[in-house]
Amino acid sequence: MPIPDRMRQVNKVALNKVTGPLAQWLPGLGVVVHRGRKTGRPYRTPVNVFPRPAGRYVLALTYGSDTDWVKNVMAAGGCELVTRGKHIELTAPRLVHDEDRSETPVVGRTLLGLLHVYDFLELRTVPDA
Repeated sequence: MPIPDRMRQVNKVALNKVTGPLAQWLPGLGVVVHRGRKTGRPYRTPVNVFPRPAGRYVLALTYGSDTDWVKNVMAAGGCELVTRGKHIELTAPRLVHDEDRSETPVVGRTLLGLLHVYDFLELRTVPDA
């Protein structure tokens, strides 16, 4: 796992409360809105997000793919993403292992490389009904 479990717990309890409100407005960041698999409780998780062509979004899994929020999104088949002040419905989650981090911009590629992040969650926008 790229970032140690202890740091993940600290972020879950403290840092996410601070970064969450900012993440929904800053470039390269966003907030994933999802529901707990067992409780149905709503959660908001700050993430690194990279918009891609054709309505795709790639989210960096800085704590790996074995996190509650990733499991929740996978089980639900999608989530809502709030980024740059926009609410976007996403579907068709797919885990991707990419050692080259080819779906991220050069700056993101470098920073994520320093953190040894190679796993991503790819989602697509929900087509208009």
